[in-house]
Amino acid sequence: MAVTTSSSTDLETRAFQLLHTVFVIAPIAFGLDKFADVMTDWSDYLAPWINDIVPGNADQAMYVVGVIEIVAGLLVAVAPRIGAFVVAAWLAGIIIDLLTLQDYYDVALRDFGLFVAAVVLGLLAQAQHARRVTA
Repeated sequence: MAVTTSSSTDLETRAFQLLHTVFVIAPIAFGLDKFADVMTDWSDYLAPWINDIVPGNADQAMYVVGVIEIVAGLLVAVAPRIGAFVVAAWLAGIIIDLLTLQDYYDVALRDFGLFVAAVVLGLLAQAQHARRVTA
């Protein structure tokens, strides 16, 4: 079954919109929760070696993480071609943290899926931008 160009473009646009929405909302929600600890005690997810190199304690580090995540979500909102790759890089860092922590391999795998989805969002954003520029 062949898919026409307009159908492919429509599907690509819908995929972009879904991923764009997720990667605006999720980083902002997770970032805000770093200040509230409603979902979890985020400091439990900070590997000791990272805690040793950041100033302050794990809770204070999580406040900085929260601000970074909020800013990353806002960047995805206004500049997804850039913001998606910033989020992907951030997720790569989280994956490294979780793998070295050794107790959260399942969460690291989930975050790897999010990493791939963020890269896909960045690629879709680039494709949409290129289409707008050449149109």
